[in-house]
Amino acid sequence: MDIYNFYTGKEFEAYEYLGAHTYWGGTTFRTFAPSAKHVAVIGDFSNWEEVPMHQVMDGNFWEVSIPGTMTGNLYKYKIYGRDGSFKEHADPFGFYAELRPATASIVFDIKTSYDFKDHRWMKKRHTLADGPMNIYELHFGSWRKPDDSNPDSWYNYSELGNILIPYLKENGFNFLEIMPLNEYPCDQSWGYQSTGFFAPTSRYGNPNELRQFIEQCHENDIAVILDFIPVHFAVNDYGLKDYDGGNSLFEYPNNFAKYNEWGSCNFMHSRGETCSFLQSAANFWLSLYHFDGLRMDAVGNLIYWMGDNNRGENKCAINFIKTMNQGLKERHGDILLFAEDSSSYQGVTKSVAQGGLGFDFKWDLGWMNDTLSYFQTQPDCRSEKYHKLTFSMMYYYNERFILPFSHDEVVHGKASIVNKMSDLYEGKFRQARALYMYMYAHPGKKLNFMGNEFGQLREWDEKRGQDFDLLKYPIHDDFNRFFKTLSHFYLNHPALSALDYSTEGFYWVDCNMPNENIYAFIRRCEGEKLLAVFNFSYRTQDYCPDLGYDCILTPLLNSNDEIFGGEIKADNMPIICNRWVKLTLPGYHACYYSVTVQ
Repeated sequence: MDIYNFYTGKEFEAYEYLGAHTYWGGTTFRTFAPSAKHVAVIGDFSNWEEVPMHQVMDGNFWEVSIPGTMTGNLYKYKIYGRDGSFKEHADPFGFYAELRPATASIVFDIKTSYDFKDHRWMKKRHTLADGPMNIYELHFGSWRKPDDSNPDSWYNYSELGNILIPYLKENGFNFLEIMPLNEYPCDQSWGYQSTGFFAPTSRYGNPNELRQFIEQCHENDIAVILDFIPVHFAVNDYGLKDYDGGNSLFEYPNNFAKYNEWGSCNFMHSRGETCSFLQSAANFWLSLYHFDGLRMDAVGNLIYWMGDNNRGENKCAINFIKTMNQGLKERHGDILLFAEDSSSYQGVTKSVAQGGLGFDFKWDLGWMNDTLSYFQTQPDCRSEKYHKLTFSMMYYYNERFILPFSHDEVVHGKASIVNKMSDLYEGKFRQARALYMYMYAHPGKKLNFMGNEFGQLREWDEKRGQDFDLLKYPIHDDFNRFFKTLSHFYLNHPALSALDYSTEGFYWVDCNMPNENIYAFIRRCEGEKLLAVFNFSYRTQDYCPDLGYDCILTPLLNSNDEIFGGEIKADNMPIICNRWVKLTLPGYHACYYSVTVQ
């Protein structure tokens, strides 16, 4: 570790020095506590009696080597403030931790205990950003449970991989995004309020089991993205809060900026040591676990003070984002960085060299809100909101967007995606099929939260597994069959993804039919052209698509096909299309056609 880089916020490998590092015959413990009067290690190896640490380097770092300690030993740091008071803390750089409510760190040989064999995948993953991206967002502990009556019943990393990976492939997902796996104390925070930024949660097993899971995904051509939280951390007293002998080290010293809307502590990005801590954590997951990318949570709260643009930009946090993203790209040129950002800040997905923040993709939360608002509106009132479905293309090319129906949209009284649809039971599923065909034809990569793919009815609850037993009912089984078909169609038709971020890949055919609630547009790439037509009215209507040239339209996918629970026995008979041809569109209907110019 370069101490100058550490203090100036340019270090990315602080975990190589800090934390608990095993050697032949023992372990060296190191921590950074510049304001501490005294620091000791306590652990099961000393019967929890203090083993004094001594100051090293410039006096702000504390170190001790203890023979006989090894992987599996429990430990904490006992940090004394200048006033003589002390607190016991888990290791900020700890590589493994006890299962909550226990709070100790666990010695783990993180460097040499696992040998990755995913070389084939690592050589080819530079191509990931260019093709279709169908992302399955997962909460690891509540996809399936061995015992749904026990909230603490979880599959471990190895067990879940054996059942999850075949499911992902069957349902056409080529990306897996996992909600935070860092160690955290409160299940209800879903991992977003962390106490262990270098420790995979022990809820699901040990670090090597997680590595095995990621390697197994790679063997099956599934990229794995990790949720990463560079904004805030848990307030638990054994974590980062008041770490430095009772003084603020990672967080702001004043209460005005110290706490946020979630009740957690904001990181103080004006401190170089804090930036180096977070950058090192991000690099740690990419380097030592082979994650293919990171999804950065709450980026708007970094761009603006407390996430409020009325308070102005947080220049230090913006510089931190740029330094971190650029440094990660320099070290891992083939990884992907995703921003969850609802602000209108420009340049989020431009490179740092071009004056941007350096992300590869940004969640299009505006598209998500407008789309769901439209479909939650009663069909006979949708004319007033017609342009909620056209507005996204007014700004779309400003950034590289992902279209997300994430966990945030199916909790806290918002209803599941299917239940948001404004109609009775069967009508909800008809609308949802049309909605998803709109989503998958719209430019941008795709993200869906677990359960969306089979029409989950209840809101997500982290204490329960998903309701897979719904698949025994025809309406859910049909919907899942539709979703699988749509996902694989998306993966196999390059017109829907190859030119996602080029104006050559999309153009409107009809986007001004508010009374009819009909939309039509073309998706295209070299060698393929598709027409997508939508009738979001409840009425059957005739529609004459004027493409400006004569062509042959061949139906490829119909949301109202009876094999999906619809009312039409769909066929693929070609249609000679000129300005007089009429397509009959049932209510709540979507259809994709291949376009062959005559």
